[in-house]
Amino acid sequence: MTQFTTRTVSPFRYDVVGSFLRPQELKEARAKFAQGQISQDELTAVEDKCIVELIKKEEAAGLKAVTDGEFRRSYWHLDFFWGLQGVSHVNLKHGYFFHDEETRNDSAQVTGKIRGKNHPFVEHFKFVRDHVSHGIQVKQTIPAPAQFLEELIRPENQESIKAAYSNLDDLDHDVAAAYHQVIEDLYAAGCRTLQLDDCTWGISVNNFANLKKKDPNADTSQLKELQERFLRVNNEAIADLPEDLTVNTHVCRGNYHSTWAAAGGYGPVADTLFAQENVNAFYLEYDSDRAGGFEPLAKVPDDKHVVLGLVTSKTGDLEDPDAIVERIKEAAKFHPLDKLCLSPQCGFASTEEGNILTKEQQWAKVKLVEDIAKQVWDLD
Repeated sequence: MTQFTTRTVSPFRYDVVGSFLRPQELKEARAKFAQGQISQDELTAVEDKCIVELIKKEEAAGLKAVTDGEFRRSYWHLDFFWGLQGVSHVNLKHGYFFHDEETRNDSAQVTGKIRGKNHPFVEHFKFVRDHVSHGIQVKQTIPAPAQFLEELIRPENQESIKAAYSNLDDLDHDVAAAYHQVIEDLYAAGCRTLQLDDCTWGISVNNFANLKKKDPNADTSQLKELQERFLRVNNEAIADLPEDLTVNTHVCRGNYHSTWAAAGGYGPVADTLFAQENVNAFYLEYDSDRAGGFEPLAKVPDDKHVVLGLVTSKTGDLEDPDAIVERIKEAAKFHPLDKLCLSPQCGFASTEEGNILTKEQQWAKVKLVEDIAKQVWDLD
């Protein structure tokens, strides 16, 4: 019988990406707060109650690294950006365009030099830290630095950058430094598991696919230059951190109200993302043919982990366990089975709208991931 390494740090053999469906009580409280009917303290009390209940459900489900479900956020990414100095919350003409739906139109713009002191997510982490059981890790999820740059370079946000920064190198350095500050503060508060959520690579493969579809001989140098820029800012942000801080990243192609934004296999980003980003593990979307095949996993160094997002969070229908096992075996042809893990492809509610499934279906998905992982990796 094959002997598999026992996982004691993230990623664990069965895992989740981070977000969970918001309870109705929380949705109602957020709506009342937006209408001025309750105070911030009253909203926080509801958030606290719902997060504690979620933590206990995660622990009961057997998860070894839990999150707050992103219950204090409206978006998986924008709330973090708004917590940085030199950044403002704005509303643009349009939101993000997904496959068959447009999101709300919130965004983030630069209003001055970007800094990362006293970020509110540090206090959010401390709350979860103080409410987990002994031996349970807290996974703090934040959007990647590259994702922040992706937001800032939206056409509508260009002028605000020019007003604050005379050159992009200074912007990129300040973004990386601000992130580094937040990460150091999280570490000081006890964080040992950090996840950088990053859709920029999914956008990149989509752009490659669209460009090549129009012209197989198209020049892709600009897209590759942008990849290199995103790689630099991500790596600079996580350089020179304590050795006992585990930094992982999650890559997907958009997850909003059960729809998606991008398509394309990982091939065009494998030499950059997989081969050169200085993270411990890659959580990868693999729940549909939009993610392509497993061949690019050969670019992931053998000492790094890959968490296969083979179970979808977009619908409540349960996958065939045998089919998932076969897909794991297929992935193991390109990356060692002992370095593989399993999770849903994304969170269940990347925004407060949530995906279109019930809470019961959500937890059934988590149970399915656990059951399959126990079978594949001979877990007790």
